[in-house]
Amino acid sequence: MKTDKRVSIIGLLTALTVTVPLAAQTHHHYKLIDLGTFGGPNSSTQDELQVLNSQGMIAGKADASIPNHPNACLFCSSSFISHAFQWRNGILHDLGALPGANSSGANWIADSGLTAGFSETDETDPSPFLPGPLVGIRQMHAVLWKDGHITDLGTLEGGYESVAFAVNSRGQVAGGGFNTVPDPFSFLGTQQRVFLWQNGVMEDLGTLGGPDAGLVGSFKGNVEMNESGQVVACSYTNSTVNPITGTPTVDPFLWENGAMIDIGTLGGTSGCAVYLNNRGQVVGYSNVAGDLTFHPFLWERGIMKDLGTLGGTFGFANWINDAGEVTGGATILGDRALHAFSWKNGIMTDLGTLPGDVVSQPQAVNSRGQVVGASSQTPDFTANRAFLWESGGPMVDLNALVISGLGVQLLSAVDINNRGEIDAVGVLPTGDTHAILLIPCDENHPDVEGCDYSSVRVSPASAGPAPHEAPRPAMPAMLWGRNNRSYFPTLSPKR
Repeated sequence: MKTDKRVSIIGLLTALTVTVPLAAQTHHHYKLIDLGTFGGPNSSTQDELQVLNSQGMIAGKADASIPNHPNACLFCSSSFISHAFQWRNGILHDLGALPGANSSGANWIADSGLTAGFSETDETDPSPFLPGPLVGIRQMHAVLWKDGHITDLGTLEGGYESVAFAVNSRGQVAGGGFNTVPDPFSFLGTQQRVFLWQNGVMEDLGTLGGPDAGLVGSFKGNVEMNESGQVVACSYTNSTVNPITGTPTVDPFLWENGAMIDIGTLGGTSGCAVYLNNRGQVVGYSNVAGDLTFHPFLWERGIMKDLGTLGGTFGFANWINDAGEVTGGATILGDRALHAFSWKNGIMTDLGTLPGDVVSQPQAVNSRGQVVGASSQTPDFTANRAFLWESGGPMVDLNALVISGLGVQLLSAVDINNRGEIDAVGVLPTGDTHAILLIPCDENHPDVEGCDYSSVRVSPASAGPAPHEAPRPAMPAMLWGRNNRSYFPTLSPKR
């Protein structure tokens, strides 16, 4: 891949970087709870979304034992019908689906317990613009679960497909959907838009001037919302294709108080907002001038800050806590590997990898600055282990800290709340993957049955069990521009 060497210099100068010292650390043990399924083989939770709330409740989806339909919806590609779940107080609750033998899935759980996601319907999508393999698929609608009841949020005017990505404790829901206006830049051939649903009404939030909004032209991110009802994603600003990126100009946006605000880029013509906190601080990634590479950014009150890289040319930010601490991934010198980073008060810390691994990527950071994610022996993240990083380092293999006789190997840590509880993905000896809850055996959880409250000292050389080959995501590779590969060392701008 051809790169501009000046960009590497910019990356080095833009952010102060430090390397985590390799010293042994003392940690708590974690009790491992397998959340199970509804009779089928697998269960899962979405990454880079709030699937674990402050009360320790988890939302996701789990397979039943019923074989899936041949025309399953876009997000329903499992071999089995699956249902959204909410795990609370030790019980996996089936949230159900819209009427019929339909699949569903939960993408977000608010601290109040409100849960948002999607469900199939019994109707097929009649859109003539669907690509050949998708003709006749079941429609997918955004849904909201409250107190065990499901509400169909519907679709944008005239459209057939929608999905909810976030819900706050006020009952506002943000997501994406399609209308029926023909559009050559959209995945399904019609315009894609971001919506806000509240008080029974779905509102199209519009665009920055182009035909589409959502995850257009992006490789990473979701439609996100905070407790104040602010929404972030990205939007085309026009319909003119850039010869370098292969798409029209894409800018990240913040929607608030009825207006979509273009928060700009770092000089390039493509970028996207990936997450925001409750203070309205926004993080994501943006191309720099020339569109040959992209950097992580932090936007606040009209100012976009380039967070730089770890010496390489690429980077992105994917989570920010309410204290303004950012986590993301960036390449090291020579773009030889992708490493997780933590950014705080202008300093970017290279979190490195687990011993023997070559790449790492974070998924979330909590109010204590604890970062969780995945480390891998392969650049494409197919031999993974879940990690925990705490200030002072080094990165620790969560498999070395768990108490479990179940033979579960943790592949990735997906979310962590402010109590230190962790949502993870684990593979069983059978090869099935399940959603996992890890509860720390610490002073905040003093009477957890089965906890080992002794400390465990982990050496930097402790590799833990051999990495397991990670299964490919069952969800389609792209919807609303979303690419479920969460790494990018092999990605380059379109030529």
